[in-house]
Amino acid sequence: MTPSPAPAATLLRDRLDHWASTRPDDTAITFGTQTFTWGQWRQRILRLAGALRDAGVRPGDRLTVLDLNHLATVELTLAASALGAATVPANFRLSPDQIRYILEDSRPVILFQGAQLADVAAAADADSLVPRRVVIGGDSDEYEPFLAAGQPDEGSSSVDPDDVCLVMYTSGTTGRPKGAQLTHRGVIAHSGACCATMSIGPDTVSLVAMPLFHVGGSCYAQVGIHGGARTILLREPAPDALFGAIASGATHTFIVPTVIHGVLTAGGQAITAFGALKSISYGAAPMPLPMLRQALDAWPQTDLVQVYGMTELSGVATLLTAEAHRDAAHPERLASGGLPLPGVEARVVDPVTLEDVKPGERGEIWFRSAQAMRGYLNRPEATAGTKTADGWIRSGDIGRADDAGFIYVLDRVKDMIITGGENVYGPEVENVLNACPGVSEGVIIGIPDDRWGESVKAVVVPAPGAELSAPDVIAFCRARLAHFQAPASVDFVEVLPRSATGKVLKRALREPYWAGRERAI
Repeated sequence: MTPSPAPAATLLRDRLDHWASTRPDDTAITFGTQTFTWGQWRQRILRLAGALRDAGVRPGDRLTVLDLNHLATVELTLAASALGAATVPANFRLSPDQIRYILEDSRPVILFQGAQLADVAAAADADSLVPRRVVIGGDSDEYEPFLAAGQPDEGSSSVDPDDVCLVMYTSGTTGRPKGAQLTHRGVIAHSGACCATMSIGPDTVSLVAMPLFHVGGSCYAQVGIHGGARTILLREPAPDALFGAIASGATHTFIVPTVIHGVLTAGGQAITAFGALKSISYGAAPMPLPMLRQALDAWPQTDLVQVYGMTELSGVATLLTAEAHRDAAHPERLASGGLPLPGVEARVVDPVTLEDVKPGERGEIWFRSAQAMRGYLNRPEATAGTKTADGWIRSGDIGRADDAGFIYVLDRVKDMIITGGENVYGPEVENVLNACPGVSEGVIIGIPDDRWGESVKAVVVPAPGAELSAPDVIAFCRARLAHFQAPASVDFVEVLPRSATGKVLKRALREPYWAGRERAI
């Protein structure tokens, strides 16, 4: 059956409705042992919307999901948004204190909590912060009965394209995460542009393996739905699950470079199995060029597509096409993030004068697009510092553009570290680091890591007479932070380098580790 051309979408659920109308018996999504056709899945979403309405969910409300990847997160995003509510996929890797902060900041009316995260939710004092909890999975699963009890509900007629449908938390300059409010309009614009540039449509099978608390998970899942692809959703990107999904027909996926590293180092059988994919999009962390060249050699028949973006833009902002990856005339472009997506404007701006710099010169990368967030939840000042009055999003990344418009990301304005696709921002980690007994002063920097892209290094000035070891510092931080945020290594120095105004010169600390690299990020 040849699918009908999909009409322009206005609200997040529009494309689901279209595919359910035109291809009701085609498979829409698989999660574990659950598989639903477009027609069946739409009925589930309608019932879930009815159950949410019965539970008191109203326009402007928020729901939080605390779990590893689960079908419920995608379903809640579609159902809640049809009612004018937003879903908040929380990072299950965070500490209870960090999760408590997100609950306090977002004030959800319901917490959908994975059964295996009961202890984390309890430690975060979720019962006192959220009026109702619904357990997902396990022997005490409440989600399926909750959904089944709902009466089909088409949603609210008053939902607007500029209403918030997702709140994705990202690291902030205060050391606490900020909730980027993504709209129907923004997510749909992102999905349409990605479908066009990644060739995702009804004849593709999209493998969603990255965590749904990242745009690389939740917004990538929406790309497949938008394009009418069959989606395979994984609980987590474990090797057996990845290879099983590929064996069952997955054609396209988005993964972080650490996954590619794991496959390349696993040997011939794993490399051959992964080569069955038609397209591998990668991003969210630096890809060392030697690893990228190894991947290009390993998978000559697979399209490799690099993406660069940010949560505040619903995901991808620039894309380096498969053709550009293998363009012998321009090998230097392998170090670039590619060209802006359709509908995305890009500038490189002097961060002091705010004037555009010339091609080849360094400046801060700015973007403007319908993909842009509405703003940060409860953070008008932070919003004003990131989103200009005329709609430009300041990336916080230093880069340059060549004469053809290819964007090269070189360094960071904000000193954020990306390790294995996770954002780590200094203030939150440094608050803990400087509370460690025996530490007089300490900062963190990102250093190159062939597996994770970057790893977190602490640079510490010990207190006079203190007997302090690297394992002591690392253990102290790991007990109080998410594992990916804690330092993986420690350097001890007598004094930290500073500018004339007293600011620690992190770039000077990083330089020895990045010397000779083709990227400084």
